[in-house]
Amino acid sequence: MKQTLPLLALALTSSGAGAAPTISSLSDLPYNDDDRLEEHIFAYPAGECASLVDADTSIHDGQWGHKFVALEGEAYGAVFGHLEGVDASAPPTDAKSFHDCFAACLEKGTHRDVVARPLPHRYWQKGEVDDEGTINKVESADAFLTSDSCGKVEYGFVNYHENSVKIYWINERTGEPIYNQELGHGEHETSFITTFIGHKFQLYDTEPNEDPLQNEMLAEIAIPNHGVLGIKNHKQPHVPKDDVEFQVQRTLRSEWRRHLNVKRTFSPLGFQKGRLPDDMFASLGAYRYNNRNPPHKVHEEWGSHKGVFVNYWETDVNFIQIPWNLKRRWQGRLLKMVEAWTGVELDITDMYGMREYTKGARLLTHVDRESTHAASMIVNVAQDNVTKPWTVEVHDHANRLHEVVMNPGDIVYYESAKCLHARNTPLENGNYINLFTHYRPKGDPDWYRRDTPEGTPEPLIDVGSCRLEGSLDQYSNGAVKCENDAIGPHLTQKKNVESMNSRLKLVMKSGKAHLGYKVGLKGLRTGKSKMVLIASNCPPLRKSEMEYLAMLAKVPVHHYSGDNTELGTACGKLFNCSIVSILDGGDSDILSSKE
Repeated sequence: MKQTLPLLALALTSSGAGAAPTISSLSDLPYNDDDRLEEHIFAYPAGECASLVDADTSIHDGQWGHKFVALEGEAYGAVFGHLEGVDASAPPTDAKSFHDCFAACLEKGTHRDVVARPLPHRYWQKGEVDDEGTINKVESADAFLTSDSCGKVEYGFVNYHENSVKIYWINERTGEPIYNQELGHGEHETSFITTFIGHKFQLYDTEPNEDPLQNEMLAEIAIPNHGVLGIKNHKQPHVPKDDVEFQVQRTLRSEWRRHLNVKRTFSPLGFQKGRLPDDMFASLGAYRYNNRNPPHKVHEEWGSHKGVFVNYWETDVNFIQIPWNLKRRWQGRLLKMVEAWTGVELDITDMYGMREYTKGARLLTHVDRESTHAASMIVNVAQDNVTKPWTVEVHDHANRLHEVVMNPGDIVYYESAKCLHARNTPLENGNYINLFTHYRPKGDPDWYRRDTPEGTPEPLIDVGSCRLEGSLDQYSNGAVKCENDAIGPHLTQKKNVESMNSRLKLVMKSGKAHLGYKVGLKGLRTGKSKMVLIASNCPPLRKSEMEYLAMLAKVPVHHYSGDNTELGTACGKLFNCSIVSILDGGDSDILSSKE
């Protein structure tokens, strides 16, 4: 991605801001039907500070797309009361100049639940702006409104047109198109520019005429907020992938070997669920909401070079790229959270854009790059019309499977190069939007070759016996209880063994079943298997293979709560069995049961 220099700021002037509306409840702000701010807001205390704003001839309501609003009462306390040195009970009464006041810019698209918590750099306090610990002098309300706290934004362009594209900025005073840059093809040629809300751009084809302004105008936009615009879309073929079964088996074996190569650990389980601070959730949520539809989101560039980790040939996987400075702010805040979890000073290595999974999506069991992905974070930014939990599956340091339910604003810390993780169950419906960010020990790209330092929490291996105490569809609520409570609430639940044993007995008597791993694979390949049962102590690699191939064949999988000895016994055999394939249920209701 390219980053270009800021464009010239051009804004109209007026004789003063004029009297802005005063509100005492944040519910009086302008929200749309999705409970999102439908305008950018320049907010400041009512009373003397509002009078100073009204008299300031350098600013005006609507400047850089911001509606001016004075706050009092509950609204004032909610937005400004948490700031250091601010009296939350009432606006200042001794303000002689705007330097005695404070203000905030609330971002369009922010949900009403977190509208009172913009990021720190969106606050102006007595001539200063705190940009993630760096204090910058901002001498006037006009300078604040024109800064990247408010009106200055980053906007990106990604080109999937067959030709390169030329971008022109439109001078609002003269209407003249001013050449900005030429944009190549694809995600790696994405370019972000620094500009201002309301500035206009036009994008032209470079063919067939030498003068692009004589060619087709492919897009025109007045900048509304931080964002990105796609010119056409990446074409992702939805055709059956060749040799997908072979590739899945090979990939799973490779990922299993890779996870064993990492020596160092950071935490007892290898993962932990957490929650974003409100201001981070507000910022991420607003950015995604403002770019939630095409042409702002585009198809992610998947293909044979990226393997079979995401089933891009079956379902759309969409992508929203993130501007440089916004990414820097998010990365810095999340870094502190991951460092607190690991207890280690870290380097930022990567932050991926927002990936939107759609109906039918799944993510194959895998680990991440060893040199760069020591400690990572999944951020669930949003969910649209998701009615059934789509759990993230994480194997802990003892290779036990945990299934974690995430809601918007939830995070999962995880040792992503060490702990296998996946979402093998297809997303039942809706859209599921995640952000991924990655870190490694400071200055140490070979961290994974080293032994775990003294003082690091020991991996949790022995948790004693475990039992089912919850319902079959209960996740992340302690459905499985173990003698050692440190295992946490996410250990995956198992089905009722007695009921399943009775059904298996009837299958063996009146139906047909094959026992074993190899015949299980054959049954899935030939389409003869109607159901697969997997013992609790089935080797994780084989378990993942069977689960994934069963998903491809649209065959249900039952996780048997007993071990391979108990499963063999339930089938009337005197030998151990980790895999049972049901070909014919016979007189049993095993194939129709929801248990």
